[in-house]
Amino acid sequence: MRPTQTLRSGGKWLGPWGAFGSMPQKGIVTYGLAQNRQNPLAGTFNAAVFNTFRRTRHQILYWAVPMLIAYEGMQWAIERNEYLNSKQGRAEFADEEE
Repeated sequence: MRPTQTLRSGGKWLGPWGAFGSMPQKGIVTYGLAQNRQNPLAGTFNAAVFNTFRRTRHQILYWAVPMLIAYEGMQWAIERNEYLNSKQGRAEFADEEE
Protein backbone atom coordinates (compact mmCIF):
# COMPACT_ATOMS: atom_id res chain seq x y z
CA MET A 1 0.00 0.00 0.00
CA ARG A 2 1.38 3.41 -0.95
CA PRO A 3 1.59 6.16 1.69
CA THR A 4 -0.61 9.15 1.15
CA GLN A 5 0.66 12.55 0.08
CA THR A 6 0.46 13.82 3.66
CA LEU A 7 2.61 10.98 4.98
CA ARG A 8 5.11 11.35 2.12
CA SER A 9 5.58 15.02 2.96
CA GLY A 10 6.84 14.10 6.42
CA GLY A 11 3.48 14.30 8.21
CA LYS A 12 3.06 17.95 7.33
CA TRP A 13 -0.62 18.86 7.43
CA LEU A 14 -1.74 21.23 4.70
CA GLY A 15 -4.89 22.55 6.35
CA PRO A 16 -8.60 21.76 6.42
CA TRP A 17 -10.52 20.60 3.37
CA GLY A 18 -11.10 23.36 0.90
CA ALA A 19 -8.34 25.57 2.26
CA PHE A 20 -5.85 26.93 -0.22
CA GLY A 21 -2.97 24.51 -0.59
CA SER A 22 -4.77 21.38 0.55
CA MET A 23 -4.88 18.21 -1.49
CA PRO A 24 -7.59 18.14 -4.17
CA GLN A 25 -10.74 16.29 -3.24
CA LYS A 26 -11.64 13.36 -5.46
CA GLY A 27 -14.70 11.18 -5.55
CA ILE A 28 -16.93 13.56 -3.59
CA VAL A 29 -20.22 14.32 -5.33
CA THR A 30 -22.67 16.90 -4.05
CA TYR A 31 -26.21 17.41 -5.26
CA GLY A 32 -28.42 20.43 -5.00
CA LEU A 33 -32.07 21.19 -5.50
CA ALA A 34 -33.45 24.57 -6.41
CA GLN A 35 -35.51 26.22 -3.70
CA ASN A 36 -38.58 26.48 -5.90
CA ARG A 37 -38.46 22.70 -6.47
CA GLN A 38 -38.40 21.74 -2.81
CA ASN A 39 -41.47 20.68 -0.85
CA PRO A 40 -40.59 21.44 2.77
CA LEU A 41 -43.98 20.33 4.14
CA ALA A 42 -44.08 16.96 2.37
CA GLY A 43 -45.60 14.38 4.72
CA THR A 44 -45.99 16.83 7.59
CA PHE A 45 -49.68 16.18 8.24
CA ASN A 46 -49.32 12.41 8.05
CA ALA A 47 -46.27 12.42 10.33
CA ALA A 48 -47.96 14.81 12.77
CA VAL A 49 -50.99 12.54 13.22
CA PHE A 50 -48.99 9.38 13.87
CA ASN A 51 -46.29 11.13 15.90
CA THR A 52 -48.93 12.74 18.14
CA PHE A 53 -50.60 9.37 18.69
CA ARG A 54 -47.27 7.70 19.51
CA ARG A 55 -46.14 10.40 21.92
CA THR A 56 -49.52 10.53 23.65
CA ARG A 57 -49.55 6.76 24.06
CA HIS A 58 -46.12 6.81 25.69
CA GLN A 59 -46.82 9.80 27.97
CA ILE A 60 -50.47 9.33 28.99
CA LEU A 61 -49.72 7.91 32.45
CA TYR A 62 -47.54 10.92 33.29
CA TRP A 63 -50.28 13.50 32.76
CA ALA A 64 -53.61 11.60 32.89
CA VAL A 65 -53.29 10.40 36.51
CA PRO A 66 -52.52 13.86 37.97
CA MET A 67 -55.25 15.35 35.79
CA LEU A 68 -57.83 12.86 37.11
CA ILE A 69 -56.73 13.50 40.71
CA ALA A 70 -57.02 17.27 40.19
CA TYR A 71 -60.44 16.88 38.52
CA GLU A 72 -61.78 14.77 41.38
CA GLY A 73 -60.41 17.27 43.90
CA MET A 74 -62.10 20.16 42.11
CA GLN A 75 -65.39 18.27 41.91
CA TRP A 76 -65.24 17.56 45.63
CA ALA A 77 -64.45 21.23 46.39
CA ILE A 78 -67.30 22.49 44.20
CA GLU A 79 -69.82 20.11 45.76
CA ARG A 80 -68.60 20.98 49.27
CA ASN A 81 -68.82 24.70 48.53
CA GLU A 82 -72.35 24.33 47.16
CA TYR A 83 -73.40 22.35 50.23
CA LEU A 84 -71.88 24.83 52.68
CA ASN A 85 -73.66 27.70 50.93
CA SER A 86 -77.02 25.87 50.85
CA LYS A 87 -79.70 26.14 53.47
CA GLN A 88 -78.83 22.75 54.99
CA GLY A 89 -75.11 23.51 55.11
CA ARG A 90 -75.66 26.88 56.75
CA ALA A 91 -77.95 25.30 59.34
CA GLU A 92 -75.45 22.53 60.10
CA PHE A 93 -72.34 24.74 60.37
CA ALA A 94 -73.92 27.99 61.60
CA ASP A 95 -72.32 27.78 65.06
CA GLU A 96 -68.79 27.23 63.61
CA GLU A 97 -68.73 30.54 61.73
CA GLU A 98 -68.53 32.65 64.85
